[in-house]
Amino acid sequence: MYDQPRPDRPTTAMTFDQMLERVRYEGAYPTRERAEEAVRTVLAALGRQVTGDERVDLAQCLPVEAALTLTAQIPDIERLTGWGFVKDLAARTGVSPAIARWDTGAVLATVTVLAGPDLLARVLHRLPDDYALLFGQAQLRRPQHAAA
Repeated sequence: MYDQPRPDRPTTAMTFDQMLERVRYEGAYPTRERAEEAVRTVLAALGRQVTGDERVDLAQCLPVEAALTLTAQIPDIERLTGWGFVKDLAARTGVSPAIARWDTGAVLATVTVLAGPDLLARVLHRLPDDYALLFGQAQLRRPQHAAA
């Protein structure tokens, strides 16, 4: 079954090449290939965390090549925190957590632009609180306190 595009969803605003150039700029990567590596690894990691309608809608915002990377992943049962996301990405790619965090920021800054504020808010609502910072957003939700 194919998901029907949602009527209020904008069409993809950039091609994959444009996305790579934007990520290359955001991450100050020396080559397009390095930017593409960051895009593919970060979107694969994100695809293991985002589920439901948000996953479908996010894929619709991305260029086809990026959407396929996101949706090719089977969502993990374990929900990672934002720091856990970075550590997992570092372990899977064999880079330091600092480089994994840099890559995450460069890619997710571009995803933020493509998704727009409404979808981004929905995605962040489905993820643990500390993901907002990975997307370059202020943490707006307050922690839940147990009733005394």
